[in-house]
Parts: sequence; C-alpha cells; structure tokens
Amino acid sequence: MSAKPIAFVTGGNRGIGLAIAHSLSEDGFHVVISSRSGAVVAGFDCVSVDVTSTNSVDEAFNHIENTWGIPEVLICNAGITKDSLVMRMSDQDFEDVINANLTGAFRIAKRATKGLLKIKKGRLIFIGSVVGLLGSPGQVNYAASKSGLIGMARSFARELGSRGITANVISPGFVETDMTAALEDKRRQEIAGSIPLGRFSDVKEIADVVSFIASEKAGYITGAVIPVDGGLGMGH
Repeated sequence: MSAKPIAFVTGGNRGIGLAIAHSLSEDGFHVVISSRSGAVVAGFDCVSVDVTSTNSVDEAFNHIENTWGIPEVLICNAGITKDSLVMRMSDQDFEDVINANLTGAFRIAKRATKGLLKIKKGRLIFIGSVVGLLGSPGQVNYAASKSGLIGMARSFARELGSRGITANVISPGFVETDMTAALEDKRRQEIAGSIPLGRFSDVKEIADVVSFIASEKAGYITGAVIPVDGGLGMGH
C-alpha cells in the first residue's frame, strides 16, 4: 500500500491529463493514471480503463484499491470529440460523446464514492470546458456533455458534502495541445483575438488550478465551476 495519498487521473497519458498527473505528483500524491490503451507512462503507475464500460471501471478500481489503496482525489478528464454540424451529426456520434464524457465521468465518480465514504474525505474534480457554458458550432454533443458535468458535480456536492467530499468542475478554454496545434494559423489568430488575455493557455496553467482544488487549501470549495479560460467565458 502507498504511504502517500493517492490521486487517480483518467485520460492521464497525454495533454491536460498528463500535466495534471505531473502537478499532483509534485504535490506529494501517489498518482495513478489511466488510458483506454493502458499505455505506460514513465514515472507513473498506469491502468487500462474504458470509461464507457462499468465492468472496466470496476476492475480498475479494484486493482488500484488492492494494490495501492483508496484514491482520495479523482480527476475525471477522459473524453472524446466527434465534431460535426448538427444536421450531419448522427445519433451515434451524439451518444458516443455523451457516453464517454458525461456517463463515463459518472461511472468513475460513482465507483470512487465507495472508497471516499469509507475514509470520509475526498475530491471529485471534473474537467469541463468553456463550451459547456458558451456552446460551440459543430460541437452540440461535446458542449452538452460538458454542460452536463456541471449539474452532475453540483448534485455530488450536495449529496456527499456532509461526508467531507467536495465536487468541482474546472472549465478550461483554448489550451495549447496537439488538437489546437493542428488549427490553421488564421483560425488560431481569430480565436486568440476573442480571448481577453489574447492567447491560448498552457496545460500547466490548467494543472495548477487542479492542484489547488485537490489541496487542503480548497477544503471549503464545492459545487463550483472554475474557469481557466483567459476570460473567454466570463459572464456565463
């Protein structure tokens, strides 16, 4: 069993998830990361999880709890996109994104709650998106999934708060990742021009806020939507 508190980051093998894993490790957590492929990432214990499968989630948690102990910080970061204009978006594309991004986060948080109730403390941290509040053309499915995280997190907050368990949503804006790096320069400039701070964020700027919410300093914050978006979504 680990002598350190355990943090579990889904989708932690790259991008924002990997930055969060590094930040929490620096804060003294024993970090376990998951990916659908179970890819090995140097410096971390890794497990394979398909968040669209309840059995896969159960198996992963059983392994984590039996090997290292109960995770007390959960970062629900795993997700997918299947962008398309609404008239071309299939029912399957809509359902797949909801299943991975919203129902997947529910599966992780629900299973985690079993352990958190035993230790009477914990952090449920959901990685949302500014588009969950603003909306985004071509992303009806993705925006719906991220908006749904807010209602879900606030319900977890009300249901579990008396047990010392908090639930919050971190809402990034445009972040420097492989996905945004593929945008054409003209489109990148248009997007940056709509952001009050005039630039995309670095993944570490998202990870630093997650670290704060995971810490004891944030013990009285729950049910919050915390924007890390350079001012893009303010007023929403």
